[in-house]
Amino acid sequence: MTIVAQVFRPAVLLAIVVLASAARAQPPVVVERVTFQQAIDRAIANNPSVAAAAAGILRAEGLLAQARSATMLQVTGNVTTTTLNRGIEFQDTTVVPRSQVTGSVTVDQPIVAAAAWARRAQARDNVQIAELGAVETRRQIALATADAYLSILAQLRVLEGNNRARDTARAHFDLATELEQRGTGSRLNALRAEQQLSTFERQLESASLAVYRAREALGVLLVANGPVDAIDEPSFALPADAAALGGTNIDLMPVLLQSRPDLKLFFSQRQAAERVLSDSSKDRWPSLNAIFLPQAIRPEQFFTQANSWRFLLQASIPVFDNGQRSSLRAQRQAALNIAQANLTGAMTQASSQVRAAREAVASGARSLASAQAAADQAQQVVNIVNISFRAGAATNIEVIDAERSARDADTAVAAAEDTLRRARLDLLLALGRFP
Repeated sequence: MTIVAQVFRPAVLLAIVVLASAARAQPPVVVERVTFQQAIDRAIANNPSVAAAAAGILRAEGLLAQARSATMLQVTGNVTTTTLNRGIEFQDTTVVPRSQVTGSVTVDQPIVAAAAWARRAQARDNVQIAELGAVETRRQIALATADAYLSILAQLRVLEGNNRARDTARAHFDLATELEQRGTGSRLNALRAEQQLSTFERQLESASLAVYRAREALGVLLVANGPVDAIDEPSFALPADAAALGGTNIDLMPVLLQSRPDLKLFFSQRQAAERVLSDSSKDRWPSLNAIFLPQAIRPEQFFTQANSWRFLLQASIPVFDNGQRSSLRAQRQAALNIAQANLTGAMTQASSQVRAAREAVASGARSLASAQAAADQAQQVVNIVNISFRAGAATNIEVIDAERSARDADTAVAAAEDTLRRARLDLLLALGRFP
């Protein structure tokens, strides 16, 4: 067994080397790159959720047409063929023919149809709600796309910091190895430097995988056949009135109701529920239909004309329904209460989001400035410690600590940049200025 292992071990090592070389020789994967605005536009145009919302508008319009048709003229044609086992004759005259064809046309025009008129108005409200729902869906898709885009930028910033930390650790390892070979360094210092290099390489691999996953998430939102990368960094310029709108003593409701699609949707749902409730009384109204019935019979009967017509005024008056209309009114009242509660909660939350986002922007700007200063200071410490280490005035452990601190400072800058970008996006979103 030992001899076999000794024989096959070089072959296995050679196969590994060949496979690694082939993997390095493969051409790099081409990743599509888009700007922030291109990503938002493509997601809104291609995402299936937007298509489903558009289908909801089409359905609501169909229901509106159906409700409208119930209040308009209706024309129905009927053809009836009757065959008896035998005809009836009296004194050589056919009284009832054995086979007979009757054709008629029913022309029905509602004159008083309060309940149908109410359903038509309610269907029109539902069309408006569907349209606002589609706008809100597009806003949510745009928000998800922006989140994925910003995730790519943040992960790329972390990847950049890990690359810089890996390069610094490799330079340190090369120096420690060189000093060991000269006899002025120790094996312990070289091992510590190599361990630091291995740690940063592992963290670099994790950061690379995080970037790939973020690109895949953006590709899914854009309905792309593969990962999609980010090109530019959005500025998220805040409107001039953003600071004023975030004040604690300002009533934001009139402004937010005009700019935020979600609040418009809740407001329309409340209005539609109010209309349905107020129309409950129309279920008790009588209805009146005018009906015109021309008729033709071939062959005609003895006591029946071949061509005839009738005109009817048909009235229907609800008298007693055993509580059905009362129960419907109770359900509609509950629906109105729910819609009102949803609107109140959404409006309260919207005002809080504006104030919180405004404070987050200010805090994020201060945090980013502090993180950038700390990163610059940490990099200066790395440079000084490396010079001191070459001169023998610093230890290997001090170099490793400085490198680790610099990497952590770079990661903190990336996190602070991402926090500030997202705070600006949240403020624009809270004010209804995005997308």
